[in-house]
Amino acid sequence: MKICVPATSANLGPGFDTLGLAISLYNQVIIKPSKFHSVSLKGEGANNPILKDNNMFIAIFNDFYHNLSNKKRHFRFEFTNDIPLSRGLGSSSAVIVSAIASAYAIEGIKIDKNKLLNLALAYESHPDNITPAVMGGFNVAAVKDNEVKYIKKNMPKSLKAVVVIPNRPISTQLARKALPYKYSKEDVTFNISHSSLLTAAFMSEDWKMLRIASQDQVHQKYRMKQMPELFDVQKTALKSGALMSTLSGSGSTLFSMAFNDDASRIEKELKKRFPHFKVLTRDFNNSGVTIEY
Repeated sequence: MKICVPATSANLGPGFDTLGLAISLYNQVIIKPSKFHSVSLKGEGANNPILKDNNMFIAIFNDFYHNLSNKKRHFRFEFTNDIPLSRGLGSSSAVIVSAIASAYAIEGIKIDKNKLLNLALAYESHPDNITPAVMGGFNVAAVKDNEVKYIKKNMPKSLKAVVVIPNRPISTQLARKALPYKYSKEDVTFNISHSSLLTAAFMSEDWKMLRIASQDQVHQKYRMKQMPELFDVQKTALKSGALMSTLSGSGSTLFSMAFNDDASRIEKELKKRFPHFKVLTRDFNNSGVTIEY
């Protein structure tokens, strides 16, 4: 059995803890019956022995599997991780979603994506990453009575994601602490108006509106100060023709969106200006988590 979950970029500027989309960069796990428990790990985190011994996927998988099954079985887990760790591309959400989906699939129990999403909410209280990880596409999400309410929009093939992944992380915990305790009414109004405009731009496919709509006053400038080079990355992407350029999650990755014809030029310029960072161009993902037998 093979489970794939896409990377995600959340917030998208003003949509703090609310907006997110899925990118065609994946974490994959193959699960096989085995005589004893074993784990192999390739890609991101492969050189970190702690991830094998203290694996969040295994812990969540076991919780659900033991609740669903009375059998004692051992498995071999073969992980291939392409989503960078602690870089704001939803690596934790990918682990949570794939672990829960795997436990149900192993037992042959069909689980619809709405149920999967709400089970994941117990491990990740903000729906901006887990929703696109499950559903794919662009998502607007909110939580009401411990249930995720969302609207999804499929992303067209005419657009690309260009991500700049720095060589060091920004701690999510420290990134949250960097935010102000109070905000002015002007800043809150700014973000409500821009988040609404951004959502409308995605839904109506008015891509030229994104540069204005993606502006933010709530979190980006405070978090990006921890890695000042990100301001230059953002300026370079926009100057090179990106439709929008925003901090991905809490960082340190910077996400940009571009038309297909512009993406390679933007990637080339970013690689030239920031050779110590990884720059990738990817399609968007509209399917979310997938399971193959």
